Amino acid sequence: MNEQSRRPRQQGKPYRRPKKDPVRMLAFDALRAVDERDAYANLVLPPLLRKAREKGDFDGRDAALATELVYGTLRRQGTYDAVISACIDRPLREVDPPVLDVLSLGAHQLLGTRIPTHAAVSASVELARVVLGDGRAKFVNAVLRKIAQHDLDGWIEQVAPPYDEDPEDHLAVVHSHPRWIVSALWDSLGGGRAGIEDLLEADNERPEVTLVARPGRSTADEILGALGEENALPGRWSPYAVRLSEGGEPGAIDSVREGRAGVQDEGSQLVALALANAPLDGPDKAWLDGCAGPGGKAAMLAGLAAERGALLLASEKQPHRANLVAKALAGNPGPYQVIAADGTRPPWRPGTFDRVLMDVPCTGLGALRRRPEARWRRRPDDLDGFAPLQRGLLRTALDSVRVGGVVGYATCSPHLAETRAVVDDVLKQHGGSAELLDARPLFPGVPALGDGPDVQLWPHLHGTDAMYLALIRRTA
Repeated sequence: MNEQSRRPRQQGKPYRRPKKDPVRMLAFDALRAVDERDAYANLVLPPLLRKAREKGDFDGRDAALATELVYGTLRRQGTYDAVISACIDRPLREVDPPVLDVLSLGAHQLLGTRIPTHAAVSASVELARVVLGDGRAKFVNAVLRKIAQHDLDGWIEQVAPPYDEDPEDHLAVVHSHPRWIVSALWDSLGGGRAGIEDLLEADNERPEVTLVARPGRSTADEILGALGEENALPGRWSPYAVRLSEGGEPGAIDSVREGRAGVQDEGSQLVALALANAPLDGPDKAWLDGCAGPGGKAAMLAGLAAERGALLLASEKQPHRANLVAKALAGNPGPYQVIAADGTRPPWRPGTFDRVLMDVPCTGLGALRRRPEARWRRRPDDLDGFAPLQRGLLRTALDSVRVGGVVGYATCSPHLAETRAVVDDVLKQHGGSAELLDARPLFPGVPALGDGPDVQLWPHLHGTDAMYLALIRRTA
């Protein structure tokens, strides 16, 4: 008998069932929904969190961590993709999407949070064992251990091209935006490196939750009094705005539950207020919101119109969105009407209205703070798809307003192809029968509004979404 045969046989390690971490499981489920169903995290995450609370799996800290993991991973996806690519021996597109989601969640914990390295790797590998199986969990473990060898700055030095050689690609990797969006935002913003870096950084920050006190139904002071100074602050610019402290839950506020207030970015409030306060020649009795869904601006305009004895017609093409508008306007103190109609083939007569708002469908590049996944879904050719609709809606608006009345053309995109290019083209077609008004005086106290006459708001300058507004008076 040889020496080898006398040794006792090594017993294999007993199989250990992977532990389910409810926080990381929920984050993974949210990312899969975003990827598989083209869902938006701000719509997917709340019901998942609510269900977890009802089951008793979550407390407030768990919910905060899950939210950070989901939004942080989505916001930094471009940067993490570059890092992961440097740590694997195949093209990123050949990695199965569920595996990539686990790797991205792990990368965010390692590079974007204060979670200790060991805990980030072990928790991610456990998640991989649960959702991917032991074989692919080994791959996840190997990649994350490579990622853990450097911090975020160290990886940026390796995977981002030098700024001097390719400024746009450098910024795209560092700030996790597609290159074409970096270029478009830079063109619209103008200026040098500091401004565009501030803007891209602001896009990657968690936005405040801002409420609007709907005119005639509640006030900012009422909401502030109910919440207290420790839970809320007044808006920066809008007299109807209230900013919630971190962790504030809008659904727990009485005025929100009752529909007297709602969640609305302060930039959207300012756009509605500017149109409502624009100087008119003649009567002020009939207002139109021509793209009213889901109803935030319409609810504000309806309240402001009611204070002057004016009627608001809120029109929305999609019936389900028109229902949301009706819900937002329910209880308005003055006259209003909600209809489902195509704004490019309007059922109303030309020259009917004194004020018209057209907040047109767009790429949404101004709200990347709130919908970070949108930056990865949009493509440059999306602009061509929106262009005819935007011009058609603005033409409808100018036809719908009476001579002396005012149109507000608004977008939640700062892309020049969706803002000034649309306005310039339509005004040329109208052959001198309309003129731009200086919108800047209608944003009192708001700094850095540029040369005018239109207004472009910015996250890094104003703390709002990047809303655009041009005010146009019909002259003939």
